[in-house]
Amino acid sequence: MNTPALTSTFIFTLLSLIGLVFFIRASVKERIQTLQFIADSPEDSLLNQLQSYFLERAYQISSVDAEEKEIVFQGFVRPSKFMAIFLTLLAILGLFCLILVLSFIYPSLSLGFFGLVLIAPIAGLFYWNKAGRMEKICLKIAPSPMNKPETSRLISVTAHRDELSELKRSFNLDWITGADH
Repeated sequence: MNTPALTSTFIFTLLSLIGLVFFIRASVKERIQTLQFIADSPEDSLLNQLQSYFLERAYQISSVDAEEKEIVFQGFVRPSKFMAIFLTLLAILGLFCLILVLSFIYPSLSLGFFGLVLIAPIAGLFYWNKAGRMEKICLKIAPSPMNKPETSRLISVTAHRDELSELKRSFNLDWITGADH
């Protein structure tokens, strides 16, 4: 192989590994969003349904503010075994690519480069240690906008985006676009 091809392949491989590192770091990033919905059902009934829903999903009530009409749930989110294995496999694949390029550049050291694969499980361990965490869900009730009936309420839910997706799927409500935090 010629030198310019090896050099460019080495550079692209390093850039891919840098992208892989950022992907692994992003796998544990908190993605908190707020969604709002209008509820025409009685406030107590809806709150009981939401409270039951979150209690079934292993969240506990951590605080209630009656004046602000706010309930905060808290629960431990376990890391995914699949994601830990997937990230480890991606790290192995990325390191094998680096080993292949380094073996062409330095053929006499090619067997020694295979030791780099031993650092691949760090990706899975990193995910496993950082992804398991306590998460909060905040429910807040406010009067509805002017164009809605007096009985309707605006309810804001602030939580991880995956939890909000499950909530949307479980409750067929009039959802309003939310915001990221």
